[in-house]
Amino acid sequence: MEKPQKRRKRTTPCSPSSSAKSAAVDGGGEPYPFHSSPTSEECWSVRGDLLALHGFPQQFVKYRNLRRELPPLEPKASRVEVNEVECCGNGLIDKCADDETERESVLDGLVSIMLSQNTTDANARKAFVSLKSAFPEWEHVLAAESKSIENAIRCGGLAVTKAAAIKNLLSLLLEKRGRLCLEYLHGLSIDEVKAELSQFKGIGPKTIACVLMFNLQLDDFPVDTHIFQISKAIGWVPENADVKKTYLHLNRRMPNELKFDLNCLLFTHGKLCNKCSGRGGRLPKKVEAGETSCPLLKYIKDDNKKRLLDQ
Repeated sequence: MEKPQKRRKRTTPCSPSSSAKSAAVDGGGEPYPFHSSPTSEECWSVRGDLLALHGFPQQFVKYRNLRRELPPLEPKASRVEVNEVECCGNGLIDKCADDETERESVLDGLVSIMLSQNTTDANARKAFVSLKSAFPEWEHVLAAESKSIENAIRCGGLAVTKAAAIKNLLSLLLEKRGRLCLEYLHGLSIDEVKAELSQFKGIGPKTIACVLMFNLQLDDFPVDTHIFQISKAIGWVPENADVKKTYLHLNRRMPNELKFDLNCLLFTHGKLCNKCSGRGGRLPKKVEAGETSCPLLKYIKDDNKKRLLDQ
């Protein structure tokens, strides 16, 4: 008598799991694998054009001076400051560019960036100075009543939300590390820093990217509203791109040695150029006088160029 044959288990083609799909976006997968821009040559070209127009922005010089392996700037480039403009998350950057300026602590830098969200540079700066004046040490901030912190930073807007985020940061940091200090982040990789700072409520990817770039001197490229708009206009990302995927794409495509300069230059240009930002700004006099136009127009596709020129 023959033994009954075991039914062969039916198999179906494997499909990517949801975790694998999310990893392609969150972890390290290329969000736009068939989009070749920006190339290294395009990045160098845009950097050169914006340096020729704006010079290197004065407000970022002291952070650039902390980096040792960046390409040289044009010696004749003038420097432009951005004043009284809405800060979209690239952080509170002191305008003092003196080489002897004391390096701010990572914790000071992080809180400054948190305070700079959805307000002007001037108001964010006032809020940070007011906070440090009322509470000279971070231990004092942690021990203070939330209302007192709110009053100290009220000039920066969103006082209740920001005060809660700062208190949560300090409380959790003390619980985890035993002291209010973030200098240990200097010894971590970019991914490790992201994992550490993501634990704190109120600290999002853009804030973390700014800390990486400005306070830890790591090669990361934050994407604010202006950089996002310019990147789409000049074809560095597809027209249907979102901010999250733009961040991943640009960080993969852009040469590390150009990330800092390009971020500062594109951020500044987006604030000042009404063609790129859609609103007026204070461009260099040679542009206002009509001697030259926005240098990025030559990178913009024809269908978008007419729309921008008509603004």
